[in-house]
Amino acid sequence: MSPEHSMESPFLVIGAAKSGKSVYAEEIIRRHEPDYVYVATSQILDGEMEQRVRVHRERRKEHWETIECPFELPDTLRTLKGTGRPVLVDCITLWLSNLLCFSPITPEAAVDALCDSVCGADYPLVIVSNEVGAGIVPENALARKFRDLAGATNQRLAQICLSVTMVVAGLPLRLK
Repeated sequence: MSPEHSMESPFLVIGAAKSGKSVYAEEIIRRHEPDYVYVATSQILDGEMEQRVRVHRERRKEHWETIECPFELPDTLRTLKGTGRPVLVDCITLWLSNLLCFSPITPEAAVDALCDSVCGADYPLVIVSNEVGAGIVPENALARKFRDLAGATNQRLAQICLSVTMVVAGLPLRLK
């Protein structure tokens, strides 16, 4: 599943859960010289998430600095300016979920700030996000709000990213 095209940054990798998008994003980053920055937006709130984080960490091993960033993603990306280090953000949808459920920050304003930070990045940047809108219409209002926010955010990121790839069943499909 190696990247077959040159990386034009910023680079958005989207796909469903367990589609292989994180592995693909890591392969893109590894085309650059280390040391790499992994910006983790997850929060370990249960055993399942703890296991998912463990798998990601074991896969990365050396040459990676991890920055845990469940809320202040735009600020974190701004602080990395001038370092020249390749940065992988994984993932936008977990960040949006954190904002919706645990933060007083308005998600729409945070997305505006994120887009500004992405546009201002002067380092190789790969962003991972889930494609969540292909399923059924969620039953409750919060889930519908999340789905709509994720879809709108992915559209905005796809517009400003120079490269966009969707990963399906472990296969990268270049969209842009």
